[in-house]
Amino acid sequence: VAQAIHAASARRDKAFVAINTGAIPGELIESELFGHEKGSFTGAHSRRTGHFENADKGTLFLDEIGDMRFDMQVKLLRVLEERVVTRVGSSSGTPVDVRIISATHRDMDSAIADGRFRQDLFFRLGVVLVQVPSLAERAEDIPLLVRHFQKGKPAGAIARFDESALDRLMAHGWPGNVRELRNVVERAGVLYGGEIIDADDVDLL
Repeated sequence: VAQAIHAASARRDKAFVAINTGAIPGELIESELFGHEKGSFTGAHSRRTGHFENADKGTLFLDEIGDMRFDMQVKLLRVLEERVVTRVGSSSGTPVDVRIISATHRDMDSAIADGRFRQDLFFRLGVVLVQVPSLAERAEDIPLLVRHFQKGKPAGAIARFDESALDRLMAHGWPGNVRELRNVVERAGVLYGGEIIDADDVDLL
């Protein structure tokens, strides 16, 4: 969804930078987002630009924003308000022009009520809220997604799902959403490449 928004925007010819904020170790996230100067901390052997600067004039996608450390939320809010990033170890700021798209699987109302997420940052990020339905809520998209994941692959690496197989996929709960479906399609291609598979085969995936 984030890539589609970027591709349909006036920024489409500029960078699209995606970062999973929940997967970055806490001690590195500031450097990842804002960059650092040489010698600013142990292991900083050279200057490094952060994702904000890399996405200048383009789009920065902050995935799993609900898992961001509370102290980093303060720094992120400051950058969003001032549109200036300061590399770790630097005393001067760099102006940036970045569209921010963020996503989370968290219940943000609960996170705010529990004091785990700043309400002011939520309001700053939530200019336009898009509720993306789970894969189970849009099961009719599954045949199209299967074809999408198989696009460009040689025939011998594609398992063809018959009607019963697609029905079985559409009846699944998909707790892992689209990533889980993609893994199933890829696993089918490895195990049944070039073959037609049915519902019983799907059960083995």
